[in-house]
Amino acid sequence: MRFVLALIASLLFSASAFAVQPGEVLKDPALEKRAREISTGLRCLVCQNQSIDDSDAQLAKDLRLLVRERLVAGDTDDEVENFLVQRYGEFVLLKPSFGTHTLLLWLTPALVLVLGGMGAYAALRRRPQPTAAALDDGEREALETLLKHDQST
Repeated sequence: MRFVLALIASLLFSASAFAVQPGEVLKDPALEKRAREISTGLRCLVCQNQSIDDSDAQLAKDLRLLVRERLVAGDTDDEVENFLVQRYGEFVLLKPSFGTHTLLLWLTPALVLVLGGMGAYAALRRRPQPTAAALDDGEREALETLLKHDQST
């Protein structure tokens, strides 16, 4: 039982491990908090599905240090993000901004759902409806016999 609890605890606590090295941490807790908030929203350009805060890649480390340098220099959070977007493109953001250049990116899921629903509706309407076949004389007589037998009992 202890083994299972230890395994569960290790799995739970390992998910929150960050790639930020102790030498990267700023002495000012407020600046470090801002740096962490910014870096969790920036994509590692090597890993592509991790934030730079979670990535062990050298480029992610360089980006974390760059974020901290800009904050120490007095940049606001938006200025740091804009600097990185100008340098690496909007791909560096894990959540790209909503604009005319990203309209298709944001609307594609809804468009796919609507078109899929319309296609399913059209396919169901075109499907032939099952029709009951007419009874022949033998079947009609057998049915009448069963109904008379059922009514008599």
